[in-house]
Amino acid sequence: MSAATGRPEPTRSPNIWDSPDVYEVENRGVDRAGLLESAMDALHPFAGVDLVDVGCGTGFHLPRFAALGCATVVGVEPHPPLLAIAEGRVAGMPAVRVLEGVAQALPLAEASVDIAHARWAYFFGAGCEPGLRELERVLRPGGTAYVIDNDATRSTFGRWFSRANPSYDAAAVERFWSRQGWSRERLTISWELDSREDFESVVGIEFPETAAEGILAEHAGTGVDYAVNLWWRHF
Repeated sequence: MSAATGRPEPTRSPNIWDSPDVYEVENRGVDRAGLLESAMDALHPFAGVDLVDVGCGTGFHLPRFAALGCATVVGVEPHPPLLAIAEGRVAGMPAVRVLEGVAQALPLAEASVDIAHARWAYFFGAGCEPGLRELERVLRPGGTAYVIDNDATRSTFGRWFSRANPSYDAAAVERFWSRQGWSRERLTISWELDSREDFESVVGIEFPETAAEGILAEHAGTGVDYAVNLWWRHF
């Protein structure tokens, strides 16, 4: 809890906080086929809904959600430098706004959104219960929450993630979400960067230096298969 603001402290995200320009490159190369959007739309169509993107970062996905037909889109982001970038990105889009806030205390009214989306932001299993309670508060009856995270049990990227994070317990994470009443869709997306230089830069912000060096030594090219979990719950 911050003594200055009285609100929960944000969870630091070193990849995007320290390297927003490289993270932008990463965002452009992740899931270019739109498999995640298609899977979410099949569970709860985007057309006509009010959506909140929790931990929206630089707002990369906000215009896309508007283009998919959402009636309104709100991005919530705790880190002021990223918030400023997101605000600039959606300037002139009347149906899209960005608010400063944290997942544990969303700056939204009760029952005010139909879809909540969080992609690699805060909701990583045990310890995120305050944020889950906030999702339940702000979602309308019949609404849907989505949390997108790595699937460390498969794919080339999953192997890299497991090797770089040996204490990560994928089975425990699965048990956590099951206890909370969430379901899962396993998807295999991809990183497809435009150049080897971009690929090396992105690997460099996603993995510790030694792990990144090993990955780049063993893996040629500009892309990689990437397994993710789409956790979801209807409210």
